[in-house]
Amino acid sequence: MALPWLLAWSEAPSPTLYNQLLALGLWGLALMAMAWGHGATTRPLAGRAQAAGALTLALLVPMLASLASGWWGHLPKGLALSGAATLAAAMMVLAAGLRVGHALAGEAPAAQGRAFALHGFLAGMVLAGAVSAVIALLQVFAPGWVDGHWVARSALVGRAVGNVRQPNHLATLLLLAMVALVALQSKPQTSQPWAAQAQSPSGQTLALALSLAVGALLTVALTLSSSRTGVVGVVVLALWGLVDRRLAKTWRWGLAMAPLAYALTWWALAAWAHASGSTFAGEARLAANDLSSSRFAIWRDTLTLIGSHPWWGVGFGEFNLAWSMTPSPQRPLAFFDHTHNLPLHLAVELGVPLALTVCACLCVALWQAASRSRAHPAARACFVMVLLMAIHSQLEYPLWYAHFLLPTVFAWGVCLGLKPAPSTIVAPWGQLVTGAFGASMVCMATWAWADYQAVVAIYEDTPPASAATTKPLAERIEAGRQSRFFSHHADYAWATTAQPPGTALAAHASAKHYLLDARLMQAWATALSQSPDPLDGDRARHVAARLREFKNPLNRSFFEACDAPPPAASLTAFQCQAPSQPLDWRALR
Repeated sequence: MALPWLLAWSEAPSPTLYNQLLALGLWGLALMAMAWGHGATTRPLAGRAQAAGALTLALLVPMLASLASGWWGHLPKGLALSGAATLAAAMMVLAAGLRVGHALAGEAPAAQGRAFALHGFLAGMVLAGAVSAVIALLQVFAPGWVDGHWVARSALVGRAVGNVRQPNHLATLLLLAMVALVALQSKPQTSQPWAAQAQSPSGQTLALALSLAVGALLTVALTLSSSRTGVVGVVVLALWGLVDRRLAKTWRWGLAMAPLAYALTWWALAAWAHASGSTFAGEARLAANDLSSSRFAIWRDTLTLIGSHPWWGVGFGEFNLAWSMTPSPQRPLAFFDHTHNLPLHLAVELGVPLALTVCACLCVALWQAASRSRAHPAARACFVMVLLMAIHSQLEYPLWYAHFLLPTVFAWGVCLGLKPAPSTIVAPWGQLVTGAFGASMVCMATWAWADYQAVVAIYEDTPPASAATTKPLAERIEAGRQSRFFSHHADYAWATTAQPPGTALAAHASAKHYLLDARLMQAWATALSQSPDPLDGDRARHVAARLREFKNPLNRSFFEACDAPPPAASLTAFQCQAPSQPLDWRALR
């Protein structure tokens, strides 16, 4: 549970890939343990799927859309397979969560073992949050101690990012850890083994004091993240404390006072920054002109795209290309590959009908989780975790990361699994399927890691002295293009380094579907301008016009000819000319 969030080691070009592969592999091991470790009596897979039919459908639709976009659309098959495999893993983790929920409801003779599984889930969450809080303190108060290998460096002065490398992600992790901390200290209403239940009065007092100390540490780290998502989450925790009368009074008061604790911590950190001449990023965030960080602009453009493609959307994984290649005079400066809002993202990529179907299923599953988790304190905590992720998904895209998606669906499954159900039946084949799929997740994660090494060799600044990485760049790029899942990274390297750029026009066929940035768009426009196809000349001018809209400092040298007085290159340079005819983004797929 904890390790995927704590891993700082990464290799270019993807800073979070190893975290996600570690999550897939470790959750695969967990599936194997839960399938074979507690006997063969369980509800069959069909019964568990019925208990979470709405949520299963919500995961199945984008999984099929990913495969369709790769096989019948233009999305590179490696990206399509990665998305589909992650969603398939999420469905199996959901089934495991349902099994744990059934055990908590007293439906399985292996209830004690399953309760330990939930205890491990919550304890791992607290461990990840506590260690991340210490990392946050180092990143802000002792940045010189940060090595970049065990502790990730923060690119934002005075702001903590944890080893997840994003302030918003760190904030959500810390909030989840707070919820898990409360759950671990809440006595269940069953005979399951639990930390707080097995202790003596003095031990419970010590555990309470330690838990409050950990909670204070998490609050300080949450403030250091300066995340607006964190502020919203603190309010949610306070509402939980006010509404949930079944919690112990200590924790109800603690949760209700969370906003006050956050505000006091904010004030103390601001005072420290002023007194020491240091930087507290929270104050700069408050003074920012655009509190939405360009989200309002990207949502506006997304609604325009939805209006143009209401029925089937632009295709799974194609938002970045469609948005980047659609004229937008008021375009934000940053390059976006997600809409930063889950319903809008589903609508723009899948179309309004399918997006409404998925969102309706998610809402139904959320309501079911709320109603079924009322009787068990740990399940109610799991519901709050799911709720926090749902709120975060309205402003970001955390569920695109396996180390957030898999814990979320597990917690959701625990809540949904508490529904009363018929008597249990012996179904060893169900456990065999679950265990086999867990083993396949371990194998898939290992295979993907090995597959990724061919791409790592391209991006290493100082390759080690080995036969595989001392080859010329062109040979390493060609080897990377054979990667099953990551060939688009090799195509990016080829597209942005080829001389002349027109010789790498084929590389843009896949590279442009991952993330268009200034460097890639410049190379793409130049490659199109060198093509003998007359239509490619118009495509080159269209790409250049879209690139100009970003107003990125990296574009100055690309457009400097356009600022020269006539008769200069501005009369003939393609990037200085308007397209002869308007082009739809689909003409550039």
